[in-house]
Amino acid sequence: MSNFEQFHFDFYQSNYTTDDQEEGCNSYDSDKNLCESRKSQTEKQLAAGAFILSDMLPSSQSYTGQILQPAYSPDTLSQPGYNDGFDEEPPLLEELGINFEHIWQKTLTVLNPMKPADGSIMNETDLTGPMVFCLALGATLLMAGKAHFGYVYGMSAIGCLAMHALLNLMSVSGVSHGCVASVLGYCLLPMVILSSSAVVFSLQGIPGTVLALFIIGWCSLSASKIFTSALAMEGQQLLIAYPCALLYGLFALLTVF
Repeated sequence: MSNFEQFHFDFYQSNYTTDDQEEGCNSYDSDKNLCESRKSQTEKQLAAGAFILSDMLPSSQSYTGQILQPAYSPDTLSQPGYNDGFDEEPPLLEELGINFEHIWQKTLTVLNPMKPADGSIMNETDLTGPMVFCLALGATLLMAGKAHFGYVYGMSAIGCLAMHALLNLMSVSGVSHGCVASVLGYCLLPMVILSSSAVVFSLQGIPGTVLALFIIGWCSLSASKIFTSALAMEGQQLLIAYPCALLYGLFALLTVF
């Protein structure tokens, strides 16, 4: 038991005195004063550096515009090539190559075989009228009980290729596929009149045969006139009218029978 008391006394015994505590406090105060002096010195250096930096940088101009709206500048409108919206853009039909005035002139030229053709207009690759006339021919044949849309488009494509090859051999300047398709398609308009007549009465007879021959001559005469005017092939109209008559004769056979 005495050993335990001796151990307890040795454990709690210490050399710590009040003087040591006061000395520690004094050292703590000195360290605190040193830290505060260093902190104040650092803040003075930062303030001096910021002042020097603000003097070196130029003063920024104030922005007078609004958010997401740039400031108005009259120099922007005076720049060359400035396009104000869609005012200067061409119409949509003109961009697509659809000119109703030219379509009407070509249609009148086909309806009047004796009228001289304008070669500058007929040389254009306009396929709006031909597509309409092909659809009209197929629709009138359908009204007569003949669903021959495939035959109409097939014979049109083969006829355009054959006429293109023939005209390139006969003419000096040559011709494009679009021009041949445009002329042959526009000259298909009298054949639409024949197919419309087949809806009203039967063409299998002498009157129908005479009417079909007249329509074939009309179509071939109009096509040959336009080709000779557009390609400057004077004196060769009959040579061009013969293959055209063969082509339109196929459409006439399709319409009559």
